[in-house]
Amino acid sequence: MQGLHLTADLSGCRAGSQLMTDASSLVAALVAAVEAAGLRSLSQLAYQFPPSAQGPGGVTATVLLAESHACVHTWPEQAGVTLDVYVCNFGGDHSGAAHSLMNALIALFEPQTAQRHSLQRGLP
Repeated sequence: MQGLHLTADLSGCRAGSQLMTDASSLVAALVAAVEAAGLRSLSQLAYQFPPSAQGPGGVTATVLLAESHACVHTWPEQAGVTLDVYVCNFGGDHSGAAHSLMNALIALFEPQTAQRHSLQRGLP
């Protein structure tokens, strides 16, 4: 079992509030990015947090992939987003698709800064 786990912490996101606060809009954008990267969406789950004294509630959205998963967490009151893309490379190398998906998601949120991390997982 080998895989690639990519994460990114975004700040100063300039994406429209709909992506940051509306679960159905975020899931639709995430699924479109998954498919454009050549990965296969099997199922989706999202939770829209209620507004608080700090501002509108954010969204957590997950897409279960045939290759593993992709997750997005938004904090609209802080203009922040965290991203998580993990692909298993069993039976084929999906690393290129994972990088394509991560690049597309970062572009979607138009951050002022993006801190990226990459981790090779599993045994060789």
